[in-house]
This record gives sequence, structure tokens and C-alpha cells, in this order.
Amino acid sequence: QVQLMESGGGLVQAGGSLRLSCAASGSFSSINAMGWYRQAPGKQRELVADVSSDGSTNYAVSVKGRFAIDRDHAKITVYLQMNSLKPEDTAVYLCNALARLRGGLAVNRYWGQGTQVTVSS
Repeated sequence: QVQLMESGGGLVQAGGSLRLSCAASGSFSSINAMGWYRQAPGKQRELVADVSSDGSTNYAVSVKGRFAIDRDHAKITVYLQMNSLKPEDTAVYLCNALARLRGGLAVNRYWGQGTQVTVSS
């Protein structure tokens, strides 16, 4: 299996910054992509940003220019730098990885437990 350990959430004032981290561990042979989703109360889970194994990135329109995702392949860790935070960014942020287990062929999606980000106005 794949375990994803998130850290870095918290409470911040509007305009502030936070940096989220997500470290992957477990019995996998490869990780194709890692990223972050978020879910606010009463809303659907949405993609925030992801980064593939070749370094290409994808961002939600609402965070472009404010958030930056990067990946440390050696540490199997993905980071999300969040700047110019807004109250509407308040949500549980969940780490996500597409991984292939050792000895397997299928690529499956794995989730972390989530970290709360609260932005006060």
C-alpha cells in the first residue's frame, strides 16, 4: 500500500502564506503523479494542483499565480506553497498520489487523511 503523510496546515490571515508537505511511503514501484485536492464544507472535492513524474504541472484556475507545487523525487515528497491566501481557500487539503504497487500492473489513486487550512478575513 501507499501511505501519504501531510503536514503544514493551519490558521492564517488573508494575504498570508502556508506551505504544505506530503511524504509518500510504502510498497510501491513507482509514483506517476502527486498532487493536492481540497474540500470545503458542503462543496465537492476539487483539484488544486498536481505534478507528474516528468515535472509537468496543472493548476486550478482559482489558484494560478498564487500557489506553486513542486516535487522532490529523492524524498518522494510533494509541496504546495500557498501565497496570497483568501478566505475562500479555506478547506481540508488532501494529498493524492497515482502509484503502482510492487509486483502489480495497475496504477491506483491513494489519498492522505487531509490537513485543515483556515484563512481568516
